Amino acid sequence: METQWRALSTAEVARLSEQGCTCGDWSRVQVADGFRADRVHATRFCGDVRLGVFEKDAAFFGGVTKPTGISHATLHNCTIGNNVFIGEVRNYIANYVIEDDVVIDNIDLLAVEGESSFGNGTRVAVVNEAGGREIPIFDNLCAHTAYILTFYRHRPGVIEKLRALVDGYTASVRSSLGVVAKGARIINSRLIKNVRIGPAAVIEGVNRLENGSVNSCAEDPVYIGPGVYADDFIACSGSTITDGAIVCHCFIGQSCTLSKQYSAENSVFFANCGGFHGEACSIFAGPYTVTHHKSTLLIAGLFSFLNAGSGTNQSNHRYKLGPVHQGVVERGSKTGSDSYMLWPAKVGAFTVVMGRHYRNSDTSDLPFSYLIEHEDESVLAPGVNLRSVGTVRDARKWPQRDRRKDPRKLDHINFKLLSPYTIQKMINGRDLLRKLKTTAGPTSDYFIYHSVKIPSHSLERGIALYELGIDKFIGNCLIKRLEGKHFRTVKDLRAALRPETPVGLGKWIDMAGMFAPEETVHKLLDDIEAGSVASLDELNARFAVIHANYTRYEWTWAADVLQKSLGKTLDEMTASDVVEMTHRWRAAVVDLDNQLHADAKKEFGPTVQTGFGVDGDDEAKRRDFAAVRGTFEADGFVGEIQKHITAKTALANELLSRIEPLRAGV
Repeated sequence: METQWRALSTAEVARLSEQGCTCGDWSRVQVADGFRADRVHATRFCGDVRLGVFEKDAAFFGGVTKPTGISHATLHNCTIGNNVFIGEVRNYIANYVIEDDVVIDNIDLLAVEGESSFGNGTRVAVVNEAGGREIPIFDNLCAHTAYILTFYRHRPGVIEKLRALVDGYTASVRSSLGVVAKGARIINSRLIKNVRIGPAAVIEGVNRLENGSVNSCAEDPVYIGPGVYADDFIACSGSTITDGAIVCHCFIGQSCTLSKQYSAENSVFFANCGGFHGEACSIFAGPYTVTHHKSTLLIAGLFSFLNAGSGTNQSNHRYKLGPVHQGVVERGSKTGSDSYMLWPAKVGAFTVVMGRHYRNSDTSDLPFSYLIEHEDESVLAPGVNLRSVGTVRDARKWPQRDRRKDPRKLDHINFKLLSPYTIQKMINGRDLLRKLKTTAGPTSDYFIYHSVKIPSHSLERGIALYELGIDKFIGNCLIKRLEGKHFRTVKDLRAALRPETPVGLGKWIDMAGMFAPEETVHKLLDDIEAGSVASLDELNARFAVIHANYTRYEWTWAADVLQKSLGKTLDEMTASDVVEMTHRWRAAVVDLDNQLHADAKKEFGPTVQTGFGVDGDDEAKRRDFAAVRGTFEADGFVGEIQKHITAKTALANELLSRIEPLRAGV
């Protein structure tokens, strides 16, 4: 119900004056029915001020409670809601709407000057530090809109239309009044200028916040803590910025954490990113980009699902035309301690980068690899990360570590390790490795591809591993497609295999966390350019549709690969073909799982036990290791691998039992 405001009574003015309150014109102060003058002390009012009802107590750290009300403050052009606590404002609060149940205690300044868009519309120069890929950030920016704005500059009509939509939204939120929304708390802080603060946000001990939006919500509050400096920023629900972090021209997505003196400039961070100790400059950090260590610099690049080791570094200029070079590290990659890459370069998905790399390599069609420095050269071991227990562990932990509690999730995230996006790259990788082998000859010790050296034994192993990965993915899709279905005839089987949509063929794109067929992206871009997408909400709805249809699109793509593999159409497929693919899938799953099992076993070997049982003999070392790390047989992840082999074998056998009877009718 809308609050009814009234003028102060003569008695209320007298009471307020007795309690040390002053005002140049008491007629400009209005109050709600039920207002208690006894709850307002030592406060100066100027401009137009409205005061709500103060009848409850506010809770503070340590179990302390204080009566709501206002004391030792200056308020200028403010509306104060019900049961607000305002105390010890050393300078003033100006041009703010303070909603119900807010606590503001021991601050220097909270003010809006002129009109502000509260960080909306700020141009953030990502990927190319010298400019050219600026993102105009706004409250509901998702990773996929940002991806288009950043990487589709060759579609100027699209960029122009998107900018116009963002400009329209920015104009709609522009105001000369700031808001501190219901239940927010601002405590022990210094300067807060032109900042809009959402519900239940906690701002504690900050040094300076200027021109920003804190888009908190009751379900997933934002926390901005001690020592923070933040200018020209937007922080989304569930995010944490604390412990001396410095943020300038940044978008901090849902449930991101920037802490422990992290410094970020001209960068965007999307869902569940984490930055600690190090530095980011002009980066596009897709979901789950994480850096924990000091001396780690991420600069001028696209990253997602990245784990950056200590001292990770890149160079984005050659001392010629300035910092104009850029890099792409595709999803799921890791960098070892002190790894270095000279931009421009492109790193394939799920690649481990170790050492220093001075050549401008492109391994995007060789995913799941190790990129290693050896004698000042970049050496690539294709596909070996497919058999790494760490890769599978990462893929399983990401969905479990989704911290977002906001009912509205801005980013659509696909966690799949194997997808049309990665399998297409494996197919490309397998084919190019075969071509390298043919052109260089069977006696070559190594092969050169895009400035990296591939040893001959690594090439052979890469082909085999990619074959396993492809078989596993196609089998996964086939098994899923036929799950729970029964067939009387081969015709029924073929009907079940027929895709529900023609969409999904051809190239796929990783749009910063969301997989999409290229054709759906191009259709969306065409519609944006034509003006068919009339609002940012419509754009987000289109992304949601693409994401929701992933499984349907995936089968269209997988069915096409299956047909090419068999050399026949779905309408020509037989029960024997399905039986053959099921056997290949089961063999691939068991083979890869056995390799994962062997890789996990290395984590329990004698070398890994070095440093355990410090004062004892080998038996003490073994027992100490078992007490701390457990045993190989009892390890939870090892048990999961064994269960996975059993479950997938049973799944294959069950499908074969349904398909085998059809073979007689072929």
